[in-house]
Formats: sequence, structure tokens, C-alpha cells
Amino acid sequence: MSHNDRILRAVRGETLDRPPVWMMRQAGRYMAAYRALREKYPTFRERSENAELAAEISLQPFRAFAPDGVILFSDILTPLPGIGIEFDIIESRGPIIDPPIRSREQVDGLKPFDPHSAVPFVGQTLAILQREVQQQATILGFVGAPWTLAAYAIEGKSSKDYTVIKTMAYHEPELLAAFLHKLTEMVAHYVCHQIECGAQVVQLFDSWAGQMSPSDYERWALPYEQLIVEKVKAVYPEVPLILYISGSAGILTRMVRSGVDVISLDWTVTMAEARNLLGPDVAVQGNLDPGVLFAPPSVIRDRTLEVIAQAGSQGHIMNLGHGILATTPETHARVFFETVQGLG
Repeated sequence: MSHNDRILRAVRGETLDRPPVWMMRQAGRYMAAYRALREKYPTFRERSENAELAAEISLQPFRAFAPDGVILFSDILTPLPGIGIEFDIIESRGPIIDPPIRSREQVDGLKPFDPHSAVPFVGQTLAILQREVQQQATILGFVGAPWTLAAYAIEGKSSKDYTVIKTMAYHEPELLAAFLHKLTEMVAHYVCHQIECGAQVVQLFDSWAGQMSPSDYERWALPYEQLIVEKVKAVYPEVPLILYISGSAGILTRMVRSGVDVISLDWTVTMAEARNLLGPDVAVQGNLDPGVLFAPPSVIRDRTLEVIAQAGSQGHIMNLGHGILATTPETHARVFFETVQGLG
């Protein structure tokens, strides 16, 4: 068994024969093995909050495709019950938070976050991954960033226009700021806990921050991302942090100001344009359009190699520009991985 730290070397800017590769949402519905397990354990929280099940799901793509990164199977909402915000995930509807967070009383009543009692299964899952992966890949943890968590909690569900949280931002900015500060404390603590339990890299998903104007991003998302990075780096300065925002083409240079080590790109900007905009010293991740995985294998190979060529041989982690779609043919995911791996 060979030691594989290709992701960590890419973050450090080392020149590599090929980029490391993993896929966002690589454990999930596109895999037959996952669908079979879902039949037996039908609720998402049952699968994600049972350490043995979560580890097995995390390992399914590792066994199938040998990616350079194995990411914890979980959800960005997972820590919320630990501060008093309950949620459910309905297969056809997505996350539901009822009642949503709308009042000062609710925000003031939130509890301090203790990961040992709130999410014991996360540490247990990461311990299993360490044992099973045996340094053949980098173990990744992940968290939701404050704005995105607040959007779910305040809207009460997924949203297309985010009018409820934006209304709060304009009419009750002190209330929103108080909520974001509490979420920031929780997330920073949660990141540190994942690192303590074995995560070698942690990705922050501020998925919905791209739905704001640049000036609103600078007010409502960026400062809280910066606080999380500051708090984590004070304890674990060498552990890389990745930031992903969907629809981020217009705020890429602002994302760098968060202090993270890697900017994860969606597919709405070419890799060449992003590299030119960010400069050669900023490590990047991405950014193949997940829709390309529905193309013929020859097109998947060509488009994957195009991204890699534009990124260059330093500071690049190959990935999709968003999560793999549920109806993606599993054989096409294999083409993606083997195309990258064949370069080394």
C-alpha cells in the first residue's frame, strides 16, 4: 500500500505529474451500491448519523474509483441540532427546518455547540475512515458556512430567491448578524473537531453566497468565512481549508480574502480565466461541469483534459464544478477518474 498525499502536495504548490482528483458528492445516489444501501436504510439521517453506515458510504467510491480524496459522508446541516435547530431531509424535497429561525428569542435561545455530545458519530466515522483508508488517500471533512446555514434555517427549506433571509438582512440586520455570529462559533468549533478526529483537509461550503451581490457578500458572508479561517488557523495552521461557492464567478477575488488555502471553482468560469484572475499563487479546485458526465466517454476525456491543461501542473485539485448528479451513469464517473489517473 502506497502513501498518497497528492492533495496536500497540490495545496502546497508542488509540481505534480497529474493533479489529485476527487468528486463533490462522490458518495451518493449515482452509485448502485449506495442505492442498495438506501433501500435498507431509507432516511438520510439514519445513514449519515450511524458511523458504520456513514463510513461504508464514504468508502464506496474509494473502493470503486481510488480517488485521491475520501470525503466524510454527512450533510452541512448535521451540527445544527447541537445548538437547538432540528431538521429533516425529505428525499424528494430536501432539507426542512420547522420552525424556521425568525426571532430574537430563537437566536438568543440557541445552545453552545459541544461536538462530542452533538455529533459523536462524526468522530467515529472519521476514525473508521482512517483505519480503512490507511493513508492511500487524503481524508476530507466538510462544513457549511454561516450564510448558507442561515439561509436554510431562516427560509426553513431550500429556496430559489432567498427573499426571507434577504428581507431580514435589510430590515433586521442586527438579528441576522447575531445569528451569523452564533453559527460562526459553531462552525469553527466543528471544523476543529473534524481535524482532531482525523480530517486532513476541510472544505467550507458557502453554497448560496453566490446568490448575493458582491457588496452583500462582503457584508454577510465574507466576514464570517474570515472569522472561521482565523479561528481554525490559530489552532491548526497547517491544515488546508477549501472554500466552495456556487455561482461564484463574480466574487472570486473576494473569496481569496477569506484566507482559505484553495478556491473551489464552479463551472461558470473557465479554468484559464479563473487562473488569470486569481494569479498563479492561489491553489484552485475544479471545475468540470457535472453535465459533461452525460456526454460520450471521448467528450468526457477531452473536456477533463482541457481543464487540467488550463490549470497547469501546480496548485490544482481536479474536481467537478458542483456535485455529481444523481442520474449520472456510474461508468461515466469511472471515465472521469481514469482520465485523470492515467496522466500519472
